[in-house]
Amino acid sequence: MRALRAELSKLATLPFVWLAFAAGLIVPTGIAVITSLTGTPGPDTGFSELAVGVLGAIILGVAAIGSEYTTEGEESAGSRQITTTLTAIPSRTQLLLAKTAAVIVATALLAVVAIAAVFGTIHLLLGTDAPALDGQALARMGGAATYWVLMALLGLGLTVLTRNGIIPMAILVANSSAVTVTYLLAQSFPAASYLPDLAGMRMFTTVRTSVEIAPLTGGLIMAAWVTVLLLAAGTVFTRRDA
Repeated sequence: MRALRAELSKLATLPFVWLAFAAGLIVPTGIAVITSLTGTPGPDTGFSELAVGVLGAIILGVAAIGSEYTTEGEESAGSRQITTTLTAIPSRTQLLLAKTAAVIVATALLAVVAIAAVFGTIHLLLGTDAPALDGQALARMGGAATYWVLMALLGLGLTVLTRNGIIPMAILVANSSAVTVTYLLAQSFPAASYLPDLAGMRMFTTVRTSVEIAPLTGGLIMAAWVTVLLLAAGTVFTRRDA
């Protein structure tokens, strides 16, 4: 618990984490305002906005570990933050578990606030024309929150493997645009439907490809991808030099 509290406290001091929260709230809410004023409500109203807003979760996951590989300054002879962190928490397994747990907590909080902001905005602007908040909608909201958490962990795992936040950030953010690369790929290669982001989106959107995947199945597929990635990241992190 001490390590988790330390990592949560560290997250709160990282500028990129505050950028992640701003992006995760402003982007989907801003899109919700535009679509509510200019578009016609549909089955994915609110949820398509959250699919794009996931970039906030991605930034959070990448920043949580990417910050460890930045240099601390001239007074530290150019050493990286990871050296100091491992001095405080010598167990690499414990450190990675604490970071993973901190990312889950922070991303879940961001997702809940973003979902409330998006659907609050939509209902304020559309009134009775807004989609009903029934049991199915609440289940899809849970799916969206789960998707955000898994995408943040995907960013965390990739950053651990590459020891660089730029590459994972560029790949994942670029693929979280309105029309994702994986979606376009799935139009020609059905197997691409099982890639983590596209499979996970089945939990809360009506996105369709040539392969039909149920929401629960899509969530399990994405969770499996993330689990394998984190296990690989953990193995590499504990065996190589800092």
